[in-house]
Amino acid sequence: MKKLFLMLSFAGASIFAFAQTAPAAATPATPAATPAPDPNAPEFKWEGTTIDYGTVKKGDETNAVREFKFVNTGKSALIISSCRGSCGCTVPTCPQEPILPGAKGTIKVHYDINRLGEFTKTVTVTSNAKTPNETLKIHGIVNDPDAGKTPASGSPVQPTPVQPKPVTPH
Repeated sequence: MKKLFLMLSFAGASIFAFAQTAPAAATPATPAATPAPDPNAPEFKWEGTTIDYGTVKKGDETNAVREFKFVNTGKSALIISSCRGSCGCTVPTCPQEPILPGAKGTIKVHYDINRLGEFTKTVTVTSNAKTPNETLKIHGIVNDPDAGKTPASGSPVQPTPVQPKPVTPH
């Protein structure tokens, strides 16, 4: 009897809760005006938005910096207000001066080549372009050329076999 009463109470509460209607949405007197896109706004035309570092050696600073190249295809000066890497290991450098219409620009990205393993990072570029936020991507693999070698001989290190411990009865 208690179970039946509990189930009926739950069903009644559920019906009551879902039977409520939302109040009618107030219609604004004037619709919110969305500004029309500026036909003269600057615009990025990227040579590519992804850079593959490939496989690089740990500590090889000659492979740490890559460049994203672009042209301002808009009709006014392109001003980049910020470039941010997705973490501290990805440091972008953006042009500080305005990029005039038809002019080329470069965003340099330095990745910390001392971090081993596969990586995928992003750089967010904020500007006055038609698309104000652009996302650029880098990816690759950092290998350690000295892994598995002893410093003195340079020969590979042989793993020490693990001997199982004998189990003694108590």
